[in-house]
Amino acid sequence: MTGPTVIPDIPSIKDFVGKPLGTSDWITISQERIHTFANATGDYQWIHCDVERARRESPFKETIAHGYLTLSLAPVLLAELVIVNGCETVINTGLEKLRLSAPVLAGSRVRMSAKLSGTRDLQGGGVRATFRIRIEVEASAKPACHGYVTYVYYPS
Repeated sequence: MTGPTVIPDIPSIKDFVGKPLGTSDWITISQERIHTFANATGDYQWIHCDVERARRESPFKETIAHGYLTLSLAPVLLAELVIVNGCETVINTGLEKLRLSAPVLAGSRVRMSAKLSGTRDLQGGGVRATFRIRIEVEASAKPACHGYVTYVYYPS
């Protein structure tokens, strides 16, 4: 990563439409992280949590991260890629056309790239920004996750 894209203020967000925002640092998806996510969500499917059974029965021969675990990294990774100055509040407002294209095996590393794909001005000086995201797995030809995330930025 070369550092975040810094947008000087909320009205300037629209000037960044179509521009790549860079690529985040790599994050390792450890089995411990997968178990922690399972504890938070109650999703203890063996494909995620039973290491021995996954080695025997899974087509991947490893446990895999929950798809929603992979997706849950988007806010923290996006914060590595873009900073909007003069912004008091940022709210994640939705997802569009999300696809989970490839498994994330325990021990894999992932990173995210993003591009601002559109904006809409809101009352009170806020802006709704839609980002096209791609979460890739190291050494995998297919992304783990791709689609659009929407955030609303409100001024200070």
